[in-house]
Amino acid sequence: MSTTADLVTALKKELKTAQMTYADLAQALGMAESSVKRMLAKGDMPLSRIDAICRALALDFADLARRVADEQPLLKELTHEQEKAVVADKKLLLMAICVLSQWTLEQVTGYYRLTEAEGIKYLAQLDRIGIIELRPLNRYRLKLAKTFRWRPHGPVMNYFRDHALLDYFAGGFDGPGEGVLLVHGNISRGLAPAFMERMQRVAQDFAQQHLADQKLPDREREGYTLLLAMRSWEFEAFASMRR
Repeated sequence: MSTTADLVTALKKELKTAQMTYADLAQALGMAESSVKRMLAKGDMPLSRIDAICRALALDFADLARRVADEQPLLKELTHEQEKAVVADKKLLLMAICVLSQWTLEQVTGYYRLTEAEGIKYLAQLDRIGIIELRPLNRYRLKLAKTFRWRPHGPVMNYFRDHALLDYFAGGFDGPGEGVLLVHGNISRGLAPAFMERMQRVAQDFAQQHLADQKLPDREREGYTLLLAMRSWEFEAFASMRR
């Protein structure tokens, strides 16, 4: 939620963009220029005054609030409690995964057994949790950074370890566009972060391609799950044979 200080900061930017001086604004508001300067310097004023400044700028208050929301820092990770709330309801978890893929409400309800009312309810819950900003007509804006990840040992990853990991690797990985690579080697510890950065770029490329291909008809698209991982690890059966 935007604070008054955030709104005032955004208004200052709008004044600069519109090349409106404090003297111009004071005249439009019927105030002394010194009072306007003091008011904006404090960064605290009633919403009625903010609304009056918006009118002077010919700016809709909703547009101002949206611009402030768009400039809020994006989340790279949820808190433990936020993730716990997501996995508490499997339909909510489904909706969370869908919004991470930028599915529309119509796509979700068309593909899964969710009613429109349920879909709207879960979008509202994700808004309260902080994953999205729900907008008119059930559209939304993701509030997650491109580098977002689930907590390594948080509720969501633990859920997938318990319920999805074995199912994922049970596949043959021999279909069109499928494959699995298992590579082991000893490399410099200093180079490991560079490999992780490359993997993150691959993941981002995959996510961006998903968004770009949304305009294609359904018959030309297929659902894939990309799993990238790297860790310092030794197979337990091998470790037990160490000298």
